[in-house]
Amino acid sequence: MSNRHEQGQINLALLVILIVTIVTGVWVWKRLSLDTQDYVIDQALPMAALGLTIAALLFIPIRALRRRRTRGRERAKLLTLFDRESAWDKRLELAFALLELNEYRIDGLEPAIPALKELFATTLQRALGDKQHRIRGMAASHLGALQDLSVVPLLIKALEDDHAYVRSCAALGLGRLRATETHDRLKVVMEQDWDQTVRSRAREALEQMRE
Repeated sequence: MSNRHEQGQINLALLVILIVTIVTGVWVWKRLSLDTQDYVIDQALPMAALGLTIAALLFIPIRALRRRRTRGRERAKLLTLFDRESAWDKRLELAFALLELNEYRIDGLEPAIPALKELFATTLQRALGDKQHRIRGMAASHLGALQDLSVVPLLIKALEDDHAYVRSCAALGLGRLRATETHDRLKVVMEQDWDQTVRSRAREALEQMRE
C-alpha cells in the first residue's frame, strides 16, 4: 500500500513539474521578439532535434553495451556458484538460471557445457516421479539450448513422455537444436498428439528448422 502511495505522489509531482514547465515556456515565448522567435523556429529547433537524434542513436548502443557487461558479470557470478555447488537441486536451479540469463545461448558458457549437458540429461532420465514432470520438461528444453546433437535420442524419447508438458519441452528443445533428422517424428507429433500445446511446439520446431 505504501509503495502505491509513494508512486502516486511521484506521478503527481511529475505532472505538476510538466505543467509548470509548459506554462513557463509559453510565458517566455510570448515575451521573445519576433526575430528571436523566427531564429528559434528556423535554426535552434532543428539543431536541438538533430542533437536529440544523435544522443538517442548513441544512447542505444551504450545501453546495450551496459546490459551486456551487466549480464556478463551476473553470468560469471552464476558460473562460479554453479562450479562450487554440490547439492543436485541447487546445482540444477543454477543451471536453469544460467541459460535463462544468457537468453538460451551458449556464448560465454562454453567451459560449463559438459557439466550442464550431464546435469540436464541425468535429470531428464532420472526425475521420474509424477510431481517431477516440470523438472524433466525444463531439462529437455534447456538441453536443446546447448547445441549438442548427441542429446537428440534423449529428446526423441521425451516426446513419448506421459506428461504433455515434457513432450512440449522436448519439441522445443529439438527446435532449438534444429535437429532436422527429427523432422518426420515432429510432424507426427504435430498431427497426432492429443495436447494442443505439444502440437504447437512441434509446429514451431519444424518452422525453426526451415529458417
